[in-house]
Amino acid sequence: MHNEFTAIVEKDEGWFIAYCPEIPGANGQGRTKEECLASLAEAIRLILEERRNDALRGVPPDAIKDTVAIS
Repeated sequence: MHNEFTAIVEKDEGWFIAYCPEIPGANGQGRTKEECLASLAEAIRLILEERRNDALRGVPPDAIKDTVAIS
């Protein structure tokens, strides 16, 4: 599945810092813009993975789980 999110990047005294407005709590930082965006992408991945795990707790074992792709 392919997803794109907004990255707001600012420079602060030799560091790049970024956040994603669509994913509260997703922040990244790095000495380069590329490092910063990679850090932000990892934060987004971890947050979404944890949200998915939380959401699936308590799903009945006999429920049908499938996937939906969004492009």
